[in-house]
Amino acid sequence: MNKFLLRSALTGALGGLLFGFDTAVIAGTTYALKGHFALTPFALGFTVSIALWGTVLGAMGAGPIGQRIGSRGTLRIMAVLYVLSAFGCALAWNWHIFLIARFIGGLGIGGSSVLGPVYIAELAPPDYRGRLVGLFQINIVVGILLAYFSNFVIASFHLGAMEWRWEFGVAAIPAVLFLLMLFGIPHSPRWLAAKGRVDEARETLRTIGVPNPESELDEIVTAIHLDTASSEEPLFKRQYLLPILLAAGLAAFNQLSGINAVLYYLNDIFVSAGFSRMSGALQAVIVGAVNLVATIFAMTLIDKLGRKALLLIGCVGMVISLSGVAAIFMTGRWRGALIYFVTGYTASFALSSGSVIWVYMSEIFPTRIRAKGQALGSTVLWVMNGLISLAFPPLAAKSAALPFVFFAIVMAAQFFVTLAFYPETRGLSLEELQKKLRLNGA
Repeated sequence: MNKFLLRSALTGALGGLLFGFDTAVIAGTTYALKGHFALTPFALGFTVSIALWGTVLGAMGAGPIGQRIGSRGTLRIMAVLYVLSAFGCALAWNWHIFLIARFIGGLGIGGSSVLGPVYIAELAPPDYRGRLVGLFQINIVVGILLAYFSNFVIASFHLGAMEWRWEFGVAAIPAVLFLLMLFGIPHSPRWLAAKGRVDEARETLRTIGVPNPESELDEIVTAIHLDTASSEEPLFKRQYLLPILLAAGLAAFNQLSGINAVLYYLNDIFVSAGFSRMSGALQAVIVGAVNLVATIFAMTLIDKLGRKALLLIGCVGMVISLSGVAAIFMTGRWRGALIYFVTGYTASFALSSGSVIWVYMSEIFPTRIRAKGQALGSTVLWVMNGLISLAFPPLAAKSAALPFVFFAIVMAAQFFVTLAFYPETRGLSLEELQKKLRLNGA
């Protein structure tokens, strides 16, 4: 793995940092937004979830655009959207402008969630693919941690009514960096080959250090059948039913774990258990740090233990931790243990679905529909995320324990579904996976 490959993968993964920062930063602002815009519980849920509906559209649109102009070009558009969103939120003069700015940021998040992993997967050799695509998830949790830490630091300055504006505005710094770095990386060799630009694909393979670029190029060309119109291949065909179901199921379970609802309302969860707002902000930083450590640990295991084993281990941990959180809110006792259950839950998610999902969805679709398949999985994920985030505040207002009971039951169900239906993808090239999933005929 040479420096150019690593730099390109890190650049593609930087979209994950903005993804994590933009989604988590709102956790420290919900109280201020509620007061500033006089929001009801439902209106707060809508304010939090509006970015996610932008994310749904971004995920749906990114696949076709990525097939046409490439992942690199599309990621540049996403970077511009991130910059616009950061300034728009910071300068919003009313609720509607704030919603529009968050929606624009959601478009960037959705596009990045689709094409960041696709770009890295199409660049990476099989032995490193899990870890390199996993950089995207690591950057998501780094972004989450940075958002929590940034919120805590800004809150410590006691800026009053301006505090929430600064918390959103600082996202412009990594967004501009992402945009600049995207001008120093190549197109994916698989996309180049799919567009008939075989010489450029060969040169890119040499540049990223592929040991036998001619052989690799032959495999790529064979896999896409020299079909320069690969972007016209429909996703919804019977032969693709298996990867569609695998991606949609994994994406739905990812959000039905409740992870993003918990991350968005993390400060409020600690406050509702009796902690102060500053204490809640500090404990959010601790949760973010544990999330990062667990994700890095998962990256050392994903190409050794495999994707399926990590999913199963994580499900068990999440069921135990979510049950503990539910018990605390049901009984009103052992509130000091809340931080341990929440960090245990976050670590279990990071070790399993959080680290596996982007790798798995980028692997199971053939080249000719990979961006579209990734877009489908991401769309399912963000629709579920939006619905759960919208419903969480009104549900938690009625019963703080109820959401966590539901999440625990769903994670128990995921354990058995994964055990029965999900194949292992570890150690296989993307072309070998097509054969394993019987996707070569077309």
